[in-house]
Amino acid sequence: MKNVELSKGEKRRNAIMNVLKRQGKITIQEMIEKFAVSEATARRDLDELKEAGIIRSLGGAQLEGFLDSREVPFQEKKDVLWLEKEAIAAKAASLVEEGDIIGLSGGTTTFLIARALKQHKRITVVTNAVNIAMELSEGTDVQVVLTGGVMRRNSYELCGPLAEKSVEGLNIGKMFLGVDGFTLQHGITTFSELEADIAKMLIQRSLQTYAVFDHTKAGKASLFGIAPLDCLHACITNQKLDDEFVAHLKQRQIELYIADSNVMD
Repeated sequence: MKNVELSKGEKRRNAIMNVLKRQGKITIQEMIEKFAVSEATARRDLDELKEAGIIRSLGGAQLEGFLDSREVPFQEKKDVLWLEKEAIAAKAASLVEEGDIIGLSGGTTTFLIARALKQHKRITVVTNAVNIAMELSEGTDVQVVLTGGVMRRNSYELCGPLAEKSVEGLNIGKMFLGVDGFTLQHGITTFSELEADIAKMLIQRSLQTYAVFDHTKAGKASLFGIAPLDCLHACITNQKLDDEFVAHLKQRQIELYIADSNVMD
């Protein structure tokens, strides 16, 4: 039988898969430059490869299960999945009661939680993120406690020994923690070792910790571990998790909240 010759597109997609197998991920810009294609063609190629074991990510694709090591700056990701993150933020804010002491780590979802909390009455918010503290400064009945430390430009989080020292003496009721990865094997993870260190301390000083993350973080692990899932009181996300996740959380009595972006609280 005569061999069927591959089309130009099929050859290119095979080459893309070879790059993914070597380096785990590829950006759309890399595809444009490496294969001399338009952005539209690059995106079509990614759509074609969805069934071949890859997942779409911000600005490109990565192999399923690949440990994601690229940190996306706040300004680059703040508009991604905006409605979904707003729904998560609304659900988180609905769990806050008058008199609560709340903790907020840095992140786009926690920033939206801060925005949703501005109208709350008589609450205290502890944060290590400069932009979150500034957002909450407009809340007339919200006391803001900002930790010290050295600011990381990608996330506006204050980290390092000074930040950790200032957290040592605090007592937080409900800690809403933004994460970059959420897996059964690795627990909750993040891109930055410094942010992982301060997050661990914030968890230790909190009665309850809520992991807040959009569905793209589930099943993905970043480089630095923060804590196992067992440390959590609850999770708030925007889509149903896999059955294995649900069973694990239920067994450990970890609440799971699914925020619907079509029905805002």
